[in-house]
Amino acid sequence: MSAEVSMIHPLGPKTVEDWLAEEQPDDGSRLELIWGYLHMTPPPGGSHQYASFELAVILRDALRAAERLDLHVLPAVGVRISTPLRTGVIPDISVVSGGISHVNFAAEDVLLAVEVWSPGNSREERDTKVAAYASARIQNLWIVELPMGKPVRFWGYALGETGYRQEVFADSGETVKAPGPVPVVIDTSQLR
Repeated sequence: MSAEVSMIHPLGPKTVEDWLAEEQPDDGSRLELIWGYLHMTPPPGGSHQYASFELAVILRDALRAAERLDLHVLPAVGVRISTPLRTGVIPDISVVSGGISHVNFAAEDVLLAVEVWSPGNSREERDTKVAAYASARIQNLWIVELPMGKPVRFWGYALGETGYRQEVFADSGETVKAPGPVPVVIDTSQLR
């Protein structure tokens, strides 16, 4: 016996253009647009920023080693996910192709999105952002989880026909080759 589940979520009144016109907070908080509703996340903490910085350096070095001068690592830039679904987000790190002199980027220019989840990120926020990246057809997604008082965990995903498929998983202290536009080795012990 199979069951169908219908998700009905009315879109909010805000558009991607409205979101782009909003001033981002100057305290480090991030204002994102999820299904037409503005969503504010608090400023990231020290552990979050440390892991993000380490991943950005690892990615930058891998792009340089692969001589991919057409790709760039950018922390915390706006990505226009979908005008019809009224969604725009700010990944912790994006790898983009082409020019970098933009205030925000089209989803098709993003080859990798990286999210560092802290205990303050709700399950709904996490699920919504992963679904948004998949619907925008962003080819690769990395998720780093920094649970309070627990080891770091890393997931690497590649986009399939119907969504993301997990390519790698690593607990704290493990090293994996993560999916992405270039080969990248992640040593999770460096993220905390």
